[in-house]
Amino acid sequence: MLALIAGVGLGLVQAPWSIQFAFLFLPIIFWLHAGADKRRRAALLGWLFGLGYFGLTLSWIVEPFLIDVARHGWVAPFALFFMAGGLAAFWSMAFALSHRRRSLTLVIWWTLAEFARSVLFTGFPWALLAYGWVETPLIQITSVVGVHGLGLLTMIVAVMISRLNIRGIVCGMVIVAVLWTFGSNRLSQGTFLRTDGYTVRIIQPNAPQDQKWLPEFRRMFFERQVAFTAAEPPVDMVIWPEAAVPFLPQERLDLLERIARSANGANVLMGARRRDLADDWFNGLVIIDPTGAIISSYDKHHLVPFGEYVPMQSALSRTGLTELTGRGFAAGSGARVIDAGGVPPFLPLICYEAIFPQHASVDGQRPDWIIQITNDAWFGDLSGPYQHLAQSRVRAIEQGLPLARSANTGISAMIDPFGRITASMGLGEMGRIDVALPAPLKLTVFARLGDLPAGVLLMLLMIYQLFSRRKRLYRYSGS
Repeated sequence: MLALIAGVGLGLVQAPWSIQFAFLFLPIIFWLHAGADKRRRAALLGWLFGLGYFGLTLSWIVEPFLIDVARHGWVAPFALFFMAGGLAAFWSMAFALSHRRRSLTLVIWWTLAEFARSVLFTGFPWALLAYGWVETPLIQITSVVGVHGLGLLTMIVAVMISRLNIRGIVCGMVIVAVLWTFGSNRLSQGTFLRTDGYTVRIIQPNAPQDQKWLPEFRRMFFERQVAFTAAEPPVDMVIWPEAAVPFLPQERLDLLERIARSANGANVLMGARRRDLADDWFNGLVIIDPTGAIISSYDKHHLVPFGEYVPMQSALSRTGLTELTGRGFAAGSGARVIDAGGVPPFLPLICYEAIFPQHASVDGQRPDWIIQITNDAWFGDLSGPYQHLAQSRVRAIEQGLPLARSANTGISAMIDPFGRITASMGLGEMGRIDVALPAPLKLTVFARLGDLPAGVLLMLLMIYQLFSRRKRLYRYSGS
């Protein structure tokens, strides 16, 4: 029971609560693990701890099932339980493998478990521990070691505190102080704007998910976006959110021309579906120039399992179950930098893709900024949209790039390369944000090396554990 409560308590570090003192629940679980007398008990402690943590942080996952309560509402509690329980299984495995070992061994296995859940079964790195520091200077170290590296450092500090001795507490506080000083020094720098004065208009139409695709509302939401696009003063680029238009752009060139006229000479980026000659559908975006011509496009390549596509589609097609599941979207060719029509080169991310650190960069040309379009109406209005925004802010810090975010129902924002929000529009509001595009920073260590620094930290910890164990065995044999 204490493990379950500690998990829920630790979840309060995540947005929208962002209570950093809740990190003190971490030493409790290390203390509990040290007292587990059986491997099965250690595994259960880890699973209950994870169930509490993910049960709170993923509580937004019930929202999509409440869009049509009559049909899908009954699934909501099962979806939350199995999702939280499934992710908690990664933690349970780490706790079991480190049974009757030193707490630092648990740190090693726990970190590896977090890496594993970020990549296995297409990955789901939501609510990583490091995101709990997003409102503090400590989050700036992700520009060097990434979210996994900061998560590792957080666990190390928690282990030191869990020992309840002066030496351990002091060492833990020294690590926190060093990281805080590093972050404060970075944040002391102002937000520098581009020398060309490039300006961006971010549109937030606020189309509720239960109305968005209804025939009687489609025109209203479309006209709302056109009106915001046409507002004065003119800007250089206008960004609409994910799935912003109810038509296929290639089939309605007349509407593209109308959007272009309303933009007063600006390029317009909008989320739109696409269908190819093989009748495959894609969730993507298009960019039109001031004449309404499509100058570039991008298809989302990391799709949401069971939300945008059904895994093992080929096997299901042979059984006939695709009649029940539908075909879903096809995946795009992959991340790439878009450089077209005088728009500063940018990396596009659509919704879910922004939670993956590896998708915020590509080999070769470095972009000047990142554009994320999303429809967070699926997440409801409790915790999901705030956590999604926090992860986008960390992508900006890791890459040292500004990030423009257009969200259908919010939270839309311009984020500078330090993860600071320079302009935003709240959840459930409709309107536009006109803001100058910040300049990018120099290439960060994380942008250059990825998770290698975190891997080095983990390897050093393994070496320390190995030598400490040999030293203890030597002393035991000598006695």
